[in-house]
Amino acid sequence: MDAKSAAGRTAGGLSIRLRTVLKHKTMYLMLLPAMVYFIVFKYIPMGGILIAFKNYNMVLGLWDSKWVGLTNFKDFVNGVYFWDIMGNTIILSLYKLAFGFSAPVLLALLLNEVQTQWFKRVVQTLTYLPHFLSWVIVYGLMVALLAPGDGLINMLLKENGFAPISFLTESAWARPMVVLSEIWKDIGWGAILYLAALAGIDPSQYEAARIDGASKLRLLWHVTLPGIRSVVVLMLVLKLSHILDAGFDQIFMLANTFNQDKIDIIDTWVYREGLQRLKVGLATAVGLFKAVIGFGLVIAANKVAKKFDGQIW
Repeated sequence: MDAKSAAGRTAGGLSIRLRTVLKHKTMYLMLLPAMVYFIVFKYIPMGGILIAFKNYNMVLGLWDSKWVGLTNFKDFVNGVYFWDIMGNTIILSLYKLAFGFSAPVLLALLLNEVQTQWFKRVVQTLTYLPHFLSWVIVYGLMVALLAPGDGLINMLLKENGFAPISFLTESAWARPMVVLSEIWKDIGWGAILYLAALAGIDPSQYEAARIDGASKLRLLWHVTLPGIRSVVVLMLVLKLSHILDAGFDQIFMLANTFNQDKIDIIDTWVYREGLQRLKVGLATAVGLFKAVIGFGLVIAANKVAKKFDGQIW
């Protein structure tokens, strides 16, 4: 009887799930392309992680290449440039997190206070358009503006009696250029999400606060910021997962012989070792190393966010 009842419960559960799927079949069909994408391009390629533990030879292939265990990880950690590229990666990521993460929030808060709708739309359009430009085009614009000889900024400096500045080649300017160019490129696009969150705040909360005599600053602190808190925390958690991704495309364009010591990061090093020198196993090991650290940071940040969520503000 127990086996029959268990089988009956299992069959009943399956029939309930099947009816649920059939009831929402349209939603599942809409979800199907995304599921196929992640399975084909995200989950199946994870089998390539084995390369990190092998001395990969393209001729021999994945299965016949020699197994070397943790040798690739040791070579990376004990490498001459390990601390330099790790330091550059972490410093640039922290700069981007500190300034690049807060900039879209600030822009969204400012735009939320603008009452003239046409001006607000113009500013929004002008700020999010750079997001659609590739870093090749952005670098071309930076050269036109910041080149030491005929760049617009340096021409203005020389006309006003100042010495030209090599923004794109001096090591001292390398990290500020990386952070500022990313802010300019992505500030408008990042602000869209926060503007949507601001639009979802109940207007009655503002009215009640004004009746109680709240100033603009009090409205911002006690109504606006708590209203977008969950979105800010979510985006912060997602940002932390990419703490070791300082932006390959951007650094690849901006790096040169003169400033490479300040902005050479893990991704550019992996490009040189993995693609130019064909050390595929070493490059895969570094990618896995980054993924594990990113995963750990996401879990830790998520736990901290849940713990302090009710205590913020």
